[in-house]
Amino acid sequence: MIIKKMHEMGIRSEHAYMAGMASIGLTLAAWIGSLKMEPGRGLDRADRWGIFVGEWAPTFFGLGLALSHYEQQDGTLTASNVHELRERQKAV
Repeated sequence: MIIKKMHEMGIRSEHAYMAGMASIGLTLAAWIGSLKMEPGRGLDRADRWGIFVGEWAPTFFGLGLALSHYEQQDGTLTASNVHELRERQKAV
């Protein structure tokens, strides 16, 4: 099972969620970058780059959800872990 292997490698649900959020930002950067660096190619080329990178986000969010379910079943994600994560986020 891929999710189990990812969990054993140390990849957690929050890592996948962060990758999903980063890919959303990268989508915008790729779209704007393509518009500016390839002005002769037009909007269609920029849209293709944005869509290509934008398709990564749902995959990362799906993996994050699957990892979260696995962590709950595995017992590695508990209410205290969630509380600790929230406290860390508030501190930042």
